[in-house]
Order: sequence, then structure tokens, then C-alpha cells
Amino acid sequence: MDAKAPWAAESSFPRSEIHKIAGEHIGARLSFAGVLKNWGAAAAITVAGMSLFAAQPTFPSPPTDAPTISFPAPLPGPVPGSGAPVPSIDPSPPTASRPGRPAVEHPPLPRSVNIQLKVERDGRLTVTEQVIVQAKDTMTREVPLRIGDRVFSVRDAKVDGSGTADVVGEKFVIRLNEGVSTVQYTVDGAVADLGDHQQVRWQVANGWSTTIVFLRASLLTPEPGDDPVCLAGASGSEDQCDSALIDVSGILRIIQSDLDAGHRIDLSLNLPAGLVPTTARFEEAKAGPFALTPVSGVALGGLALLLLGGFGALWLARGREATAVSAPVEPVDVLATEDGRVVFASPDGVLPGQAGTVVDEVVDGRDLAATVLDLAVRNYLWITEVAADDWQLVRRNPADDALTAYERAVYAAVLPDGTDSVTVSALRAAAPDVSAARAAAYADAVDRGWLSRAPGGLGRWGLIGLLLTVLGLATTVVLALTAGHALAGVALAIAGVAVFLGARFLPVRTQRGAALVQQVRGLSGYLRAVAPDSIPVADRELVFSRSLPYAVALGESDAWLTRFAALDVAADGTPGLYWYGTQDETYDQPRFAERFHALVDALTGIFTKH
Repeated sequence: MDAKAPWAAESSFPRSEIHKIAGEHIGARLSFAGVLKNWGAAAAITVAGMSLFAAQPTFPSPPTDAPTISFPAPLPGPVPGSGAPVPSIDPSPPTASRPGRPAVEHPPLPRSVNIQLKVERDGRLTVTEQVIVQAKDTMTREVPLRIGDRVFSVRDAKVDGSGTADVVGEKFVIRLNEGVSTVQYTVDGAVADLGDHQQVRWQVANGWSTTIVFLRASLLTPEPGDDPVCLAGASGSEDQCDSALIDVSGILRIIQSDLDAGHRIDLSLNLPAGLVPTTARFEEAKAGPFALTPVSGVALGGLALLLLGGFGALWLARGREATAVSAPVEPVDVLATEDGRVVFASPDGVLPGQAGTVVDEVVDGRDLAATVLDLAVRNYLWITEVAADDWQLVRRNPADDALTAYERAVYAAVLPDGTDSVTVSALRAAAPDVSAARAAAYADAVDRGWLSRAPGGLGRWGLIGLLLTVLGLATTVVLALTAGHALAGVALAIAGVAVFLGARFLPVRTQRGAALVQQVRGLSGYLRAVAPDSIPVADRELVFSRSLPYAVALGESDAWLTRFAALDVAADGTPGLYWYGTQDETYDQPRFAERFHALVDALTGIFTKH
């Protein structure tokens, strides 16, 4: 090669063109060499060679600044046609500058990310992220370092640009300001052993505070992997990335556009078994405050038993109450002999208004009217007729301690302090407020143990349920913020709600109240069955009068008045009823019955208004 002329190595002409030009002259000289073939082959070849060199044309020397083309010799490699890639020879570009179109610089795309990931031989995952933040803006990324029981760790984080990258608790937090920044860090725990293969996994994008317009990432591994999975979207979604392909060099490349703020790109790639050391770390996730623990499990089990037992108790209570109320009863003898006189004695000391309340669990207008009549029968009021359809209620004796709070409330509603008399027509025109009397009647029935609560009221069990609910909610908050096991507090709160609701379905009447209902039903039987002739004549007016308010409360007044239609009110030595005055010169029992019904209806209507 040294004997060649300089242009032989640097000529810009291809060798094929040189040979073509030289071949034209070679053909002219070879005709003379053919005549000399009898002189011997060696001499002919020698003469032909000399003639060839003598006939070579001359070329001007190329300029010194002409570009050169280097033709490196190909290395031994695959045979063409074998299927393996055949190396090509690329000429080196000219070193001298040539005039041409100036290069166009593309401005960086704001909110775009370019990521390079590499699995190192020791199992580490090194990551380089180039992030372009829009002018006058910031971007923040919060990467969770725990996914279920899988734990990752990030170290050696640094930022080339304007921003920070730090591990805060169980999050890797990147904060970047405007411009281009490059973040580098190392991830431990990305490679897991899955038996017959390994898997590298990392969320290459997660928790960005703004939409990522364009993201490009590449994953380089010691050996090519397979079965890449790239999920993009909200956590838990199965949406695929725009593109996730392994190129011919074994590099996994992914592309994603318009990734919404807070969404993630979860990337995984299978690797051959034993390729790199396994770094995945699994830790049982710390039980959250509302996780099922032995303590909360016991509480929930207790709740289940409580609910089951409470339902059974409620069913038994309602069944027992229904049986007690509907059982057949015999008439109750409410007449007693006292100092040689026959007197009326109500069962369990129940008052007329209370009897009606216990039976239907409601303080209605008829119960209050019966109470007013009872106050008259017991000499606290005097009732007298003042017109064909009007009566006057007169204070006879002041309310004393012998009256219950319920009776005093009724007395005060009819005759307030400073009022000694009132007409029924005046009460009809301005009905008194008897809400206090109703409340007192319910409270009295509860105090005596006949009712468990006022209808619509909380009652004892309702109050217990409410307190348990409040206590359970407070316990839940305290446990959630401190020791956990917050489900125990939830169980307590649910138990409270169950007790509160169950109390609404408990019978309003207690067992004692149910027994009293039986006695009151027996009293009704007495009012329907008693024979006036069985009562001494001198005691008939008192028995008739004392029983009459009960007959009103229990709806037996018609039968009771009919039964005593022949009553001689003067048999005791005094004309007329001792608590009721008429406008007639002589007492007429049938007329009294007629007028009495009108009085009861008037009082019932007045008290029903409130």
C-alpha cells in the first residue's frame, strides 16, 4: 500500500469507476500480447504487465481540502441469508463544514417528563427523570413507598435544577419550580422473585399535582425482559398505557400522553429467574384504626350476641304483653265493706283517667273529662246546671296533697288560681291548655310502673341507647386517633342505636301495667254485671257516683246509667246527688242521664282541642 500514489487512498472516485476507465486501455494492449503466446507464458505475462502500466492514464492531484471516505473492512460475521443481521458499513460524515439550512430548535414541551430507568446488576433500580415545568408554575409529585404490603425505599435523591426531592414518611416527594430539572434517585425493593421468573416494578409516574402532557420512559435491564405491563390511570384501574414495547435492543419503551393529575403509571417487566439479586421487601401493613383486630373482633362478636339477644327479648316482651292483655278475665269485685258501709275500691288504686290511659296508652279528652267528674264526686268541685246546654264548675275544696300531680294539673286547667267558678260555655269558647295535664298523666303512669315511657318518649331503654350511641361515637374517635381498634367503638355505637330503636318497639305497658289492664277489664265486667239490688240502699248513691267516672273513662257510662235508672238518690236522707245540681225541683234520674251525656260530650270536646 505504501507504493501507491497518495490519490489511490483518498480519491473521491469509486474503485469501480477507476477500473472501468483503466479497462479500456487494457483491452488495446492485450491484442499484441496474444501474438507472443508462443514465446512462453511467463514472458507474455511480463510484457502484458509492462504494457498495462505503460498505458495507465494520469489524473490530476485532488485538492487538499477534499472530503475523504473511509472504507473500513467488515469484520467476519454472519453469512447473508442465514437470518442473522448482517453488519453494514456506514461512511463517516465529512469533517469539513458545509453550507446548508440552519437547524431548527424545538422549544421544550411544558409539563412533559422523560424518564430513564435501569436495573443494575446488584438489583438496584436507578432512575433519572427530566421534568419540564411551565413558566411561573410549580409541579409536585408524591410517590407512595408502600403499596399494600410491598415496601419500596428511595435514596441518593438529588435535583439538578430548581427543586427538592425528599423522603417524607412513607412518601417520596418531589417539588420542582419552573424550567427544566433533572431528578436522580435509586430505588430499593423494585425486583421481586416470582418463582420461575423475576419481576421489576415501579410507578414511574404517580401523584403529580398537574396533568402530564407527555411522558416518555425507557427501562434498561441486564438482559431483555418480556411480558411488560403498563397501566395508566387512576389507582386500581386497568387502563393500558398508550404504548409499551420492547425494541430490538431489548429496551422497554413506553409513551403516555395526557396523564391526569393524581393518576399513576404502574410499570412491571418480567426478567429471567436469578438475573439479579431480589430486593423486594414485604412488610405486613400496619393495621389501620378501623382494621379488624382481635379486640375489635370480640367487640363485634359481642354486638352480634347483643343484637340476637335483644331481638329475642323484644319478641318475648311483645308476645307476653299481647297474651296478658287478650287473656279472658272475670269481673272484678271492686266493692268493699268499710265501717259497715259498702264502698267502691278501684284496683291498684287506679284513678278513672289513669284507667283509660293504661288501657289505650293515650291520655285523651275522655280521660280528662272523667278526671273532672271524679274531682266533683270527691268533693273538690260542684257541678250545677245553669242552662239547657250549659253547666257551671264551682270550686268546692282547694286542691290538696291527696290529689296526684296529674289531678292538680287538670284542676288548675279548669279553675286557675283566682278563679272560683267557670261555665262550660266559657271553656268551650276558650279551651284551656291541658298539655301539662297530659304530660303529668303520662309521668304519673310511668312513676307507678304501669307504663315504661310516655308514647313517643325515650323511656329508660331509649335513654340508655342514646347514651351508648354517644359513648360509642366518642370511643371510636379516641381509638382511631390513639390505639386503633376503632371498630370496638363502632360496635358500641351500633349497639346503642340498636337499643334506642328497639326501645321504640318495646311494649309501652310494663308487666305491672299489663296486669292492671286485666284488672281494669275486670272492672269493666263489674260495671256491666253488678246488680244495684246487691248494694245496700243507703250506699247505692255513693257506689253509683264513685263508679260513674270509671264508666265514662272505660266507655261503660250508658250501661251504668241504665242499670241505675231507678236509683233513689234520697235514700241516704238528702235529696239529689251530692255533687251535681239541677234546675228541677225534684231529681229525675232519667233526665240526669240525658243531661249527663251532654256534659261528658261537652267536656270531652273541650279537652280534645288541645
